[in-house]
Order: sequence, then C-alpha cells, then structure tokens
Amino acid sequence: METCIHFVYLVVLFICLPFLLTGIFRKVRAYAQGRRGPSVIQFYLEICKSFLKLPVVNNNFSSISKLAPRIVIYSSLMIWSIVLFEWAPFILIPFFLALYRFAYIGFAMEGATSFGGMASGREILLSVMVEPTFILMILAAQSQIEISETPQGILIGLLFLTLSFIAILAELAKPPFDDPRTHLELTMVHEAMILEASGRQLAFFELASSIKLCALLVFLVKLALEHSKLFKSNYLNGINQEFLILPAVVLLAILIGFWEANSVRRKWTWIPEFMGLTFIAILILGTLVKLS
Repeated sequence: METCIHFVYLVVLFICLPFLLTGIFRKVRAYAQGRRGPSVIQFYLEICKSFLKLPVVNNNFSSISKLAPRIVIYSSLMIWSIVLFEWAPFILIPFFLALYRFAYIGFAMEGATSFGGMASGREILLSVMVEPTFILMILAAQSQIEISETPQGILIGLLFLTLSFIAILAELAKPPFDDPRTHLELTMVHEAMILEASGRQLAFFELASSIKLCALLVFLVKLALEHSKLFKSNYLNGINQEFLILPAVVLLAILIGFWEANSVRRKWTWIPEFMGLTFIAILILGTLVKLS
C-alpha cells in the first residue's frame, strides 16, 4: 500500500509540479515587487491557450523550427523523469541538457536575427561555465558521500549546496546571471532566443522551461536529502524521505522569487571568473565532505 501511495505521489508531482511551481514563483516575485500578480494557475491557463493556436512561421524557416520545440519538450521530460523516478543514472542528465540547448540554439539561429544570435552566444557561455560544475554535482549525487552531523560537516555541506544552487541559477539564467524582468532583448537569454516563437511552439518552449526548473530544483533537494545524516532517522527513510520533496521545492521557488525581485544582473565579463571559482570551490568542498 505504501508503495502504491508513493508511486501515485510521484506521478502527481510529475504532472502538476511544473505548472504549480511556476505559478508560485510568479506570484511570489510579484508580491515582492509590491504587485498583486497573476493567479497560481495562470501559467496552466496560458499553456492551454497557446496550444490551441497555430504558430506564425517565417517563410525562410526550415524543418528545424518545427522540430526544435518538440526536441526541447522531449529533453526536458526525460530530465524530469530521470530526476524524479530515477529510472536511469543521473549522468545522462548532461546529455539531455545538451540536446535541450542544441534545439534552443538551433531555433534561435534559424530566425537569423541579431537578438537570437546574441542570446545564443550567451547561452553557450553559460553552458560552458556550468557543465563542469553540474557534472561534479551529479558525481556527488551518485556517490556514497554523506554529510556528517558535526559542525564542520554541516558547514561544508551547506556551502556545497549553496554553490550547487548558484550553478543551478546560472543554468536557469536567473539573476545575477540574467535579468528576464526587464523584457528587453539586450538583457535576456532564453527569452531572446524564442522571440520568433508563437502559438503551439511558444507553449512547448515555456512548458519545457518550467519542467527544467522543476527538475533542477528537485535534483538539488534530493542531493541534500540523500546525502545528509541529518535526514536519516527511523521516520525519514526511503519512501518517507521523498515526501519532503514538495515542501522543499516550493520553499526554493519562493526563495528564487524573492531573489529575482530584489537582485540585479552582473556584467557578462564577470561570469567566467565567478563560475570558475564556483567549480574549484565545489571540487574542494566535495573532497572535504568525503574526508569529513
């Protein structure tokens, strides 16, 4: 019975969490900016409305523009299912992230616009900076490392998770790496890459972005739960531990909402040095966690 409840819980999360989390994130960001903001289910309504509309396609577009949205949604669903159900090793996640990014960049370059090319270059820069750090996070997630209950172990573990969270912010193009609030092409990454998308294509891209957000946040939560002795007890073992995923991910979405509303992006010349230091710090902290 417990296994059935757990499976139903994961299926409900798989279907509902991408819509719910984006709605919560938008609501919190609006609240932090002193606005009422959209309803929590507004994102779901927007996706349903966009799916009913046919896209307006440029005559110069090739078959890439038709395949890219489907590849993006497929890649995001594969990442989401691997993270949530763990039916495959996490090391496959970077491959699907690369496929996701390739489709995004292919669609942006297909339009042959200056904004699409600029955003594609920034997306490639972020991916080059983030991938080594993300691979280290995956190696930690697949290992038997456990954060000890000592003050030193807790401090090292918190620093490791904080740096991992920063790497996820870079992968999601959130402040301080990007600032999508302005809706100006010169300060956007993902939004500038899909300026030519409309109708069903735009729905695929927006939904895939939301699914990717959920997958990476759940990955971070699982990294904390499964590798910390603080959550090891008679009541928080195995299946019971995974019921903490929903409140933890909602808390992270609230944190990101407040962070995006009250922070600003930095210059792009600052990103390589910062992400390089993040990679070195995670490498050292991972070694210290193993030794602690």
